[in-house]
Amino acid sequence: MAPIRQLTTRILSVPLSPLLLLLLPAVLQAQDTLEWRTLGGDYAHTRYSPATQITPDNFTDLEVAWQWDGASFGESTGRATPSYINGWLFTVAGDRRHVVAIDPASGETLWSFRLPTTRRWEYSMRASYGKGVAYTEIDGRGVVYVTTPGFFLLALDAETGAPLENFGRPVPVDGFPQTGVVDLLANLGHPYDPYEGIPLEVGYITASSPPIVVNDVVIVGNSAEQGYNQSRVENVPGDILAYDAASGEFLWKFNVIPRPGEYGHETWENDAWQWTGDVSSWAPMSADLENNLVYIPTNPPTIDYYGGFRPGDNLFGTSLIALDARTGERRWHFQMVKHDIWNFDNPTAPILLDLNVPGRGRIPAVAQVTKQNFVYTFNRLTGEPVWPMEYREVPASKIPGEKLATTQAFPTRPAAYDLQGLTVDDLVDFTPALRREAITMLSDYEYGPLFIPSVASDNSDGKLGAILCPSSAGGANIFGPPVADPRNNILFVSSVTNCQLLRVVPGEEADLRIVEPTGTTLAQYANGPGGRQPRLASGVRYLKPPYSRITAIDMNTGEHLWMSPTGETPDRLRNNPALQGVDPGDTGTGNPVAMVVTPGMLIYSDLDSGGETALLYALDKTSGEELARIEVPAQSRYGMSSWVHQGRQYIILQTGSRLTAMALPQPGQQPERH
Repeated sequence: MAPIRQLTTRILSVPLSPLLLLLLPAVLQAQDTLEWRTLGGDYAHTRYSPATQITPDNFTDLEVAWQWDGASFGESTGRATPSYINGWLFTVAGDRRHVVAIDPASGETLWSFRLPTTRRWEYSMRASYGKGVAYTEIDGRGVVYVTTPGFFLLALDAETGAPLENFGRPVPVDGFPQTGVVDLLANLGHPYDPYEGIPLEVGYITASSPPIVVNDVVIVGNSAEQGYNQSRVENVPGDILAYDAASGEFLWKFNVIPRPGEYGHETWENDAWQWTGDVSSWAPMSADLENNLVYIPTNPPTIDYYGGFRPGDNLFGTSLIALDARTGERRWHFQMVKHDIWNFDNPTAPILLDLNVPGRGRIPAVAQVTKQNFVYTFNRLTGEPVWPMEYREVPASKIPGEKLATTQAFPTRPAAYDLQGLTVDDLVDFTPALRREAITMLSDYEYGPLFIPSVASDNSDGKLGAILCPSSAGGANIFGPPVADPRNNILFVSSVTNCQLLRVVPGEEADLRIVEPTGTTLAQYANGPGGRQPRLASGVRYLKPPYSRITAIDMNTGEHLWMSPTGETPDRLRNNPALQGVDPGDTGTGNPVAMVVTPGMLIYSDLDSGGETALLYALDKTSGEELARIEVPAQSRYGMSSWVHQGRQYIILQTGSRLTAMALPQPGQQPERH
């Protein structure tokens, strides 16, 4: 029989089947280690921990066990969730994306490593977005993998931090190690300089999430220049790359913009496939190890908010793609948004669950949470939607040259978990005066359903722009990834109720505000600096609350279980003179929240009403009822995790430059009262 530690690792590395769920309690009683294998906890990205030491009854006894400060590494954003594997804690920190190993009991730094400076790194617009690491074992030796801002794949010995011997090839840049590195640009097929990278006239590519290791194959995603900072039509595609985990040998490339003869090529009209780029997988990937599938969430093509130069549906933009991890062959795909000009990229890793759908039995599923407030759910082996998908007519664009898709996909289940589109009924109604002001304000803008088109600054209707609800930063997003309990298939989604102004300006005008633009040919239109953003004179938001929420969804049935505003109603709203004598109720803070789920509760982090004190909340998973809360040093950002090391359960908060480890007092130690 395998040692318990190995058995535990195996259980947490794959989506939990009903059989494993039956066995899990017995395993937990007999061991003192529970790992957190990927930034999402497991390859299914559930952010679920089966640890049971911390309960609602002792939650208020939690205290700071240690804090790791990454300021010396240039860390400031807290955008990486550490992995706890084989008694070590691994993460990345700072714009240089230092790889760091940390003692999980004390927070002491054990080793760190980074590559030398290159121009490729200096230009990267997502340098601080490392999100985490990947890990596997080769001949019993732990290996940590990272994709860097300069777009290199780095393989390090997990115990020493030394570059892995006989991995990759030497990079002809001063100071680079002779082994342990793969230059990812070498396999994209574009001219490049090892130090400078791809000429900006051709495009730019970097990485903002870690790779994923699927059965000894390292699969690498990427990220392009943000579409809202683009004014020219050329860029490079964000093709998916794969390498042998032991040697770094290049295995395959999947073209995210199909070439002639490839599936979906006809969706790129006007020969735009030749020079249009992006369609990157900047969000993390998930994997089904048993079936050797990797799930790739993608973003829109070049450029955000205008696509007149790339007519057609533009596969595989804003899609979920299932690839065979060994060969890179497409097993299935689904395009969430055709010809995306809303920046509705898939922002979080897909979540894998084994559903028990009434009347249909077990369905191996994958669920993609989106900015547009939908959960798209598929059989993860076949791509068939678990519930019917409707293609509904959507508005046409009035912008010259822009031809949008006439229909878009609308899942029939689950229902949207936050605001979609804008009507008068969605406007603030705390007082009649506020409602009248909000209605008057809307007369300056186009507004209406989901997928409302942009408005050009030179429009003849005198409109200041179109109001898009949700915004490209609203709904669910990178800042608060969803979590799921695989025992009962409940999905918990953090979302923000937010809208944005869509306004495009002539390409030459947009180009003037971009310091180092990619491409050469100006687009007819590009993202503008915006016009006057909609706002009420009092500072009260023009939308009805709640402004932030957690929605619990039974993924077996597709039904919502509960919705709870997050955090507390801000004092600045409750004390606003325009609300004198009015109780605004529980509005939520308006912040996206980081979450983790355990057998006993859902845990999340937010702020109090004053916006100064960070709180950690424990909720009942079936009702959303608050069970407990404590003060913590800072609000967790971008993620949260929980694991067990040497019999002690930790909750890790990503608090800016620091990692904060919360745990119960050691035996014989009196808890600090909050």
